[in-house]
Amino acid sequence: MARFTLSGTSGADMDDFVGVASVRPVDVAVQEQCQCGVEPHKSRPGGAEERFRGLLEAAPDAMVIVDDAGIIKLVNAQTEALFGYPREELLGHPVELLVPGRFRAHHALHRDGYSDNRQVRPMGAGLDLHGLRKDGTEFPVEISLSPLETTDGLLVSAAVRDVSDRKAAEERFRGLLEAAPDAMVIVDDAGIIKLVNAQTEALFGYPREELLGHPVELLVPGRFRAHHALHRDGYSDNRQVRPMGAGLDLHGLRKDGTEFPVEISLSPLETTDGLLVSAAVRDVSERKRAEERINELAALVESSQDAILAKTLDGHITYWNAAAQRMYGYTRAEVMGRHASVLAPPERRDEIDALLDQLRDGEKIEHFETLRLTRSGGLLDVDITLWPTRAEDGTVIGACAIVRDVSDRKQAEAELTILYEQQRHIALTLQRSLMGTPPAIPGLTTASRYRPATQGAGVGGDWFDLIPLGAGRVGVLIGDVMGRGLEAAAVMGQLRSAAHALAKTGMQPRQLMQALDTCVADLDVPDQLVTCCYLVIAADAGEVTICSAGHLPTLIATPGEGARALPAPVNAPLGVGDILYQQSSAVIPPGATLVLYTDGLIETPGSDIGDQLAQLTTALSDLFATTPDLEAAADHILATLLPDAEAHNDDVTLLLTRLPDAPLAAVTTELFAVPDSVPEGRAFLTKALSTWNCTATADDARLLLSEILTNAVQHAQGPIGLHVCRTDTELTVEVSDRSPHLPQPRPAAEDEESGRGLILVRALADSWGVRPTDEGKTTWFTLQL
Repeated sequence: MARFTLSGTSGADMDDFVGVASVRPVDVAVQEQCQCGVEPHKSRPGGAEERFRGLLEAAPDAMVIVDDAGIIKLVNAQTEALFGYPREELLGHPVELLVPGRFRAHHALHRDGYSDNRQVRPMGAGLDLHGLRKDGTEFPVEISLSPLETTDGLLVSAAVRDVSDRKAAEERFRGLLEAAPDAMVIVDDAGIIKLVNAQTEALFGYPREELLGHPVELLVPGRFRAHHALHRDGYSDNRQVRPMGAGLDLHGLRKDGTEFPVEISLSPLETTDGLLVSAAVRDVSERKRAEERINELAALVESSQDAILAKTLDGHITYWNAAAQRMYGYTRAEVMGRHASVLAPPERRDEIDALLDQLRDGEKIEHFETLRLTRSGGLLDVDITLWPTRAEDGTVIGACAIVRDVSDRKQAEAELTILYEQQRHIALTLQRSLMGTPPAIPGLTTASRYRPATQGAGVGGDWFDLIPLGAGRVGVLIGDVMGRGLEAAAVMGQLRSAAHALAKTGMQPRQLMQALDTCVADLDVPDQLVTCCYLVIAADAGEVTICSAGHLPTLIATPGEGARALPAPVNAPLGVGDILYQQSSAVIPPGATLVLYTDGLIETPGSDIGDQLAQLTTALSDLFATTPDLEAAADHILATLLPDAEAHNDDVTLLLTRLPDAPLAAVTTELFAVPDSVPEGRAFLTKALSTWNCTATADDARLLLSEILTNAVQHAQGPIGLHVCRTDTELTVEVSDRSPHLPQPRPAAEDEESGRGLILVRALADSWGVRPTDEGKTTWFTLQL
């Protein structure tokens, strides 16, 4: 570190001494030993000697005068005090007595060198000099040398000053310099670097030795160096503690050539060596980047289309951007410092206090929709997001708000709601017309529920149907077209119509599914799948025949026995193609209820379908502990499985069908396919009708049976089955044969004997029909009793 002298040999005193010593050589003629230990020349005027001694003793520094051999010839009282030796222990001894042992060998060489180059100068310039006290302690010194030419030869006067305090001060100064958080660069008035600290090395990338003694412009980018010298000279003329380049963007230059923004504070240091300037250099790269980000954010805030404002925790507005002025109509000057309640309608001003309470607790409020008041008195629908602002210690000190005008959105939403309700009404009307109204079937108790989806248009692909098949048989159909919307509803309408028509032909469930699968393929709806279940209930036999195309299990609920799934083969949904559908039959007890439903009932978000199916089974078991009312049971099931009527995203269909009561009486026989079987069959029917007291319809019943039996004997294979049953209201007669060919009514010519039988059946029977069976077919008719 460069050493600069903050204090030194007293200028006035030593100049006087040096002047006496060097300008006028003294004739040394010793007459007697003087008080200082030197024998004065007899020729020296007494006044001059006294003045010399007085000046020597009055000197503020220790004065040591030695001859050219280094022997001490003269000392003053300050020397005794400084080195701790009495005068007599110094006079006549080598001056090395006062030099630490490690320097003595070199000291003699330096002393000889001075003899060859006699001039008034500091001793050991640029070196750290030390003195040695009598007690062996060392201390830093500063020494000024002056030659004294005498008649006895050269004498050298050394002014010795203890600089311990100054050295300690310098060490403290260096310590403070190194401890400074900023880079410290100290230059002289010529701009030469005299002192730097470790932070300077780290900041600029130079080792200390590459900076000391070089112009400070080494650390200044090239484009600024010419101006920098002018600024430095200007500072020399106006010395004060101040920032450098106030209002300018200052930059530093690292050793690797990179530039960085800096902030510099200048301080003048007046020293005996002249003016020094201390520059504290701080890298402000991070701050500049932060300022840039802040400026960017400020620009974004001002350019935002949303109103952005800030307020204190007591509600007074402290920031107001341009969008807020456009939205509310208040200028920034008009609103700053006013309470935020000025923006709320009178009936909503308590709302401001409630929001501030939440913000005080550190809560963030997102998308709070409310009404706000403009300067002109108009009302705005707004969406507000508020969040607390915090001090460095985390304390909530205020709040910011982003306010968006959603009046147009609210109006559009209202219009869309009206349009949505209109479309929903149209769609539901369309769906219900496509679904149709199942007919009331005598003796069959049912309850049904349909709920459209609460999302979108609400329509979907669910449908159900009840189809009277005659002869005491009923078809029950339920299906679900995948997806929602008008497309699903249109597919559903077509399939329901097709299924109803196919069922009326009396075909078996598996045959109906096979035909529907072809229909789905013909619709050519990509990736369209349909689940469906068709059951045929034969009340007189207590039998249900079922075919399911990927639909959910049909449940049977029996009073006192709980609920269980009806066994059925697992078939693929309709639309897969190339599937051979299977059916099964099961006998179920009288009074049992079939429960059919679509997936909207048990497939709810966040729940497992198996768990929901188990819940449905449990609910049915509880309900059918006795014989419940089916309408009440349907409501209870919906409330249990779908407690929130507005939260299901799929349409829901539920159908409960209680099996009709068995016939009051039924008889069956088997006949051969021979002509004699016709009178035999009429006799069997007559006996049954007589037993049942149904003689009023006996003639028509015998006539119709004769026509059907005759067709079976002539055109079919035996054996022929005859089944007769009655209920309270009607008589049913069924003839089964082994021929798959279905009879077709046709007009008969006048000369033909055949062709009139089925025409007669159509004319006299209340209803009639033919249905295929696995063995052949069954022809039937009914007569009202």
